[in-house]
Amino acid sequence: MKNTDIVLCGLGGQGILFMTKILAQSALGKGIPIIGAETHGMAQRGGSVVSHLRLGKVEGSLVRSGTAHILLSLEENEAYRNLAFLGKGGALYVNADTETFPRAEAVPYLKKNEILCRSTRAGKVAMELGTPMSTNLALIGFFSAFAASPFTYEELRETVQRISPDRFQETNLKVFDTCHEMGLKESH
Repeated sequence: MKNTDIVLCGLGGQGILFMTKILAQSALGKGIPIIGAETHGMAQRGGSVVSHLRLGKVEGSLVRSGTAHILLSLEENEAYRNLAFLGKGGALYVNADTETFPRAEAVPYLKKNEILCRSTRAGKVAMELGTPMSTNLALIGFFSAFAASPFTYEELRETVQRISPDRFQETNLKVFDTCHEMGLKESH
C-alpha cells in the first residue's frame, strides 16, 4: 500500500477521535504502520478538532498543508477551513447538504486542485435513525463506499463492530450500513 495521509475535522463533541480510532484500528488490522496526532483547540466548547492520520512508512505525525489524500469533515465550515490540507487530486467527504455544497466561491479552488467532493447529510441520517450522536459513523459508512478509502467496507465494518461498546454496537452498525448504501448509490 502506498502512504496515505488523512485529515479528519469537525467540532468538539462530534466524534472526530472515534472516527480516527476506527481508521487507525482498521490500518492496524491490515498490518499498516500508522502515526497520528490530534489538535483540540476549544473542543470541549464546540471548537475545532482536527486529527491527522498517516498510513504507511512516514516520518512525523502531522500532515503538511497541500499533501493530504483524504479530508473527512463532520461540519461544512470545518471542511472549508481545512481544505488547504488536501493535495492536488485529493478527495473530500463532508457532512453537508448535497444541494448547497460546495459553495460557489470554493468551486474554482476545488477544480484547480482537482479535488473530488462528496457530501451527504450524515447528521440528518443519524437523527432519522434516532442516534444524533452517530454522525461520525454515518460519514465513515458513506466514505466506505468509495474507492478513495484505503479500507474496504468489510474492514471498516468489522472495526466498528469490534470497538463499539456492546450497548451501541447494533445501532452503530445500522447507521454505518445505511450510509454505506447511500454512498454506493452515489458511487455508481
